[in-house]
Amino acid sequence: MENDLASSVPDAPVTSREQDAVRLLLLIRGAGQKPTDLDLADPGLGTAVGVVRTQVRLQKLDFWLRNPDYLADELLTDYETSKEPALLELAGQILDSEEPEVRRYPMLRHHFGAYEPLDDALAVLRSSGLVVRRRRGTVNHVRQHDYYLTQHGDQVAQRVVSDAPVFSYYVERVALVVALADGLGGTALKKRQYLQREYAEAARGTRIGSVSIRARARLEALRAQSATNDNEGES
Repeated sequence: MENDLASSVPDAPVTSREQDAVRLLLLIRGAGQKPTDLDLADPGLGTAVGVVRTQVRLQKLDFWLRNPDYLADELLTDYETSKEPALLELAGQILDSEEPEVRRYPMLRHHFGAYEPLDDALAVLRSSGLVVRRRRGTVNHVRQHDYYLTQHGDQVAQRVVSDAPVFSYYVERVALVVALADGLGGTALKKRQYLQREYAEAARGTRIGSVSIRARARLEALRAQSATNDNEGES
């Protein structure tokens, strides 16, 4: 089904299982929280060094990682509130480049927002002992999935970036995504992403469209406003 949907969108870029596995490994490493004593008491989690709790959070963080145009637009939203120049600069670094085009991998619009099947990529990580998944809930009702980075997974992630510096892009973007999502759980992230018209209005089963044109126009307007304010402050 995924391949059929992808092929129905002209020039829709898709990732390979291996690309997804590396991206998710670096995402889980960068976004992981410190495991609790209760986590580490689990016999299978003794070497865990980080955990991303809930698939919803993982999917929503991955959405911003896969869609630099949306990430930049959210940085502009935060800039409008805080007026921190660094946010405007970071958004500009993304939107002034070809990153929104060459680094964008659209996600499907599902019942509960952006979604992409992760099982194949996670199977690569799990079978290699890099990530451990734990289901929380009951036999009849799985409440959530948690994703634990093992010590071995941490070492492999470091080696991947060392051996192939091109992957440092994901390390940098994961840090930006995590900072943007600071303090927000999966549900809160979903609500924030739904505020984007293109995201909310995408038909179920189709890929969520780009906001790069709108974001670039917004960036130029905010730059002009910032320059005007600076000039008025000097006069």
